[in-house]
Amino acid sequence: MDENKSFEEQIEKLENIVKELEKGDLNLDDSVAKFEEGIKISKECNEILETAEKKISILVNQNGDMKEEKFETEE
Repeated sequence: MDENKSFEEQIEKLENIVKELEKGDLNLDDSVAKFEEGIKISKECNEILETAEKKISILVNQNGDMKEEKFETEE
């Protein structure tokens, strides 16, 4: 992934690809190329999210020691 692109910029780019594909104005080769690009961006965004999830943690002071615990959401 382009290191200068934020998650939000990648999502915006992905949304633009979806719009182009939904229009139906592209020929088959261009549609396949855009689809492949979209899949690549989607995987990169997923990696960004997975990395962020791994970083999310809570520091808890237990018995005078700092303990790092994984952040878990209630579902």
